Amino acid sequence: MPKLFPDNLSVVALAYDGLCTFEFSIAVEVFGLRRPEMGDNWYQFAVASVDPGELRASGGIRVLVDGGLELLEQAGTIIIPGWTHIDRPAPDNLILALQAAHVRGARILSICSGAFVLAQAGLLRGGRATTHWRYSEMLAARYPDISVVADVLYIDNGQVLTAAGSAAGIDLCLHLVRRDFGAAKANMVARRLVIPPHRDGGQAQFVERAVPSQYESARLGPLLDRLRRELPAEAPIAALAQSVGMSTRTFLRRFKDATGTTPARWLMAERLSKARGLLEESSLTIMRIAEVSGFGSTTNFRLYFRRQFATTPAQYRARFGQSE
Repeated sequence: MPKLFPDNLSVVALAYDGLCTFEFSIAVEVFGLRRPEMGDNWYQFAVASVDPGELRASGGIRVLVDGGLELLEQAGTIIIPGWTHIDRPAPDNLILALQAAHVRGARILSICSGAFVLAQAGLLRGGRATTHWRYSEMLAARYPDISVVADVLYIDNGQVLTAAGSAAGIDLCLHLVRRDFGAAKANMVARRLVIPPHRDGGQAQFVERAVPSQYESARLGPLLDRLRRELPAEAPIAALAQSVGMSTRTFLRRFKDATGTTPARWLMAERLSKARGLLEESSLTIMRIAEVSGFGSTTNFRLYFRRQFATTPAQYRARFGQSE
């Protein structure tokens, strides 16, 4: 059995009969693999059984665990990788163990339907949370004291974190690596997984039509590329629509079909992404980053950056920027 330490780097993932294989494998892939390139100060990982006896996972897999719920007493980070069914209550001993871990200060992370376990434990009360879009209405109906956000990838409330369905768990786990070790190491893990290094938690879970028609792609694709190159430029909706030969109404509808959001929100996300990359990798001043990212002024930059990331650009650079 792995030796665990009472800090955030001791990660325990729950296993239960009927385990969601994909969600569980996300936790193993990000936190459970040996990564010598990260040095000695990396995560310690263990698996705790919720149910007695033999455990089965989706796909005919049988699961061996490191121990029972007593492992949660030593965990600094606990992962709930989905749940067998949203109508199956979690057992009392699991609820009590999660509540005790929360009081002790452990971080608790759910993926997909695992949010229902957190809700049952009362750990989402009065806060924001997300789950798979198919379950959002049910979660909100059962727990009206939770502000359920149906169209985001994940929500980080500090000590309690929730991810939307399936692959959004990868985004949240990488986000946690970023919190713990900084952008460079999170990007290294992402490269090992052959995935983009970061999708922001506020990104939509899905878009109605992920692949636009060839005709629309030929018009909208170059426009999106141009907007990325010209972030400081003004982008009036009427002018954008005219540039691709659409009416304003048609343009807004097709833009949302293709991106899952409005032009204003898409542009803000691109500006924030550009700014964050510059804070991490460049030595440009805050004022200059605000200019080249399209915010116009440092006041606007700080306002939108804090609203999105709950920190200031300077504090973010101090934590995630390249060391001298």
